[in-house]
Amino acid sequence: MLVKPTARQRAACESPAETIDFDRLVRDLDDGECVVRRRAARDLGEIAAAGPHLVGRLAIETEPSARAAILSALIRLRSVEVVDGLVAFLRSEDVGLRNAVIEALQEMPEEALPSLRLLLTDSDSDVRIFAVNILNGLCHPGMVPCLVEVIATDSHVNVCMAAVDGLAEAGDVEAIPPLAALARRFADVPFVAFAVAAATRRIRGH
Repeated sequence: MLVKPTARQRAACESPAETIDFDRLVRDLDDGECVVRRRAARDLGEIAAAGPHLVGRLAIETEPSARAAILSALIRLRSVEVVDGLVAFLRSEDVGLRNAVIEALQEMPEEALPSLRLLLTDSDSDVRIFAVNILNGLCHPGMVPCLVEVIATDSHVNVCMAAVDGLAEAGDVEAIPPLAALARRFADVPFVAFAVAAATRRIRGH
């Protein structure tokens, strides 16, 4: 007579194999062969616990194809923890990595928005600009209110101009009064008035 194993017994049998497989994949992230690292990143994109390992590898990965595989895996994992790991790269001097991270964050709008709101108050204006650029490509209803808040409160003209670009693409008529206020606030900067006028025309055209 065959006796079926209980759920606990099955879990006890399966867990070690799964753990060994996970550990192997994590080790493969540091393999000398790019193809092995790509394969490991792809498979780890199905395991929630892999986020920190993938982010750690992203910090040192130099091969574009392996880097793309890691970012693709992180997008599939799409969690607040993944977002927190990725936003640190916005301070990187590696422009290619920074741009790739910006694109990745735009693929996880729900998870990214809370972190982006915090970044909009960062002391570094470049980081705030990167946050606005991510918002500009974010498909989320909270995007426009965030951009309006930027043009109403940020003291750096370039940060505000980045937000104006986003509002020109996605803003509605409710953004027009804050845009007009921005032009008055930076009345001594000619290109602000020009950008605001162009954005207003586009919004009215919508």
